[in-house]
Amino acid sequence: MNIDIPEGKDAIEYVWGEMVPGIGIAASKFSMSVYAHTTLGLREFEAARLRIAQINGCAFCLDWRTERDGQKVEPEFLDAVTEWRTTGAFDDRTRLAAEYAERYSLDHHGLDEEFWARMTAHYSQLEIVELSMSIGSWLAFGRLNHVLGLDTVCALPSAPRPRTGG
Repeated sequence: MNIDIPEGKDAIEYVWGEMVPGIGIAASKFSMSVYAHTTLGLREFEAARLRIAQINGCAFCLDWRTERDGQKVEPEFLDAVTEWRTTGAFDDRTRLAAEYAERYSLDHHGLDEEFWARMTAHYSQLEIVELSMSIGSWLAFGRLNHVLGLDTVCALPSAPRPRTGG
């Protein structure tokens, strides 16, 4: 861990809540909001989230699986995310979610007209904004936790159940 945590303190609660409460608590609420208020389908949500986790190298995020109504993606899903370009396990929306996450994080200047034509053929503007905000949250906070060495002790607090969506 790259931050000194006082004896007896939970690292995540200390860093995200006590060290900088004006920023950390707001960031935590934003982070949890993408789970609590999503309208995206579970597979596309997890494809984008896991692609960011792979890029960030966040140990906790790679191991975590979002659950909705007792459902999680299949155990092989992470491998499919790694192979998002060629896997037969993804429909167009899921593949695009993984691609968008990768390009958003590694080459956001390269999101060209051809890419946006494919995105708008499969996602509404509302869904694109929601996916963009979710990816931004995962990118920023996954990197924050990894850089500070918190990703090996990270645990998501209980959150309201996310809505399922198409």
